[in-house]
Amino acid sequence: MDVKKVAKLAHLDISEEEVEMYAPQMNEIVAYVEQLNELDTETTEPAIGGLTPEGEATKADRNDGVRESLSQDEALDQAPSAVEGHFRVPKVL
Repeated sequence: MDVKKVAKLAHLDISEEEVEMYAPQMNEIVAYVEQLNELDTETTEPAIGGLTPEGEATKADRNDGVRESLSQDEALDQAPSAVEGHFRVPKVL
């Protein structure tokens, strides 16, 4: 796995020290995920919607009807920090 390529795709600047540190970690992660290719799934039926038998309702099932949504004031009413009609969130970059 090319650490520099992944860093570039993620718009990250990393040092050569970091490349050396992350390369073995990324290789371990890829090797672990590749183990899934070794599983025999020929006799496994696809699961849809969880682990319940087909046709059985789950707690996640709900009527997906149209409902009135919250107004902007209602949505921001209990926000820990709101500024000029928007949620204030920590900077991600």
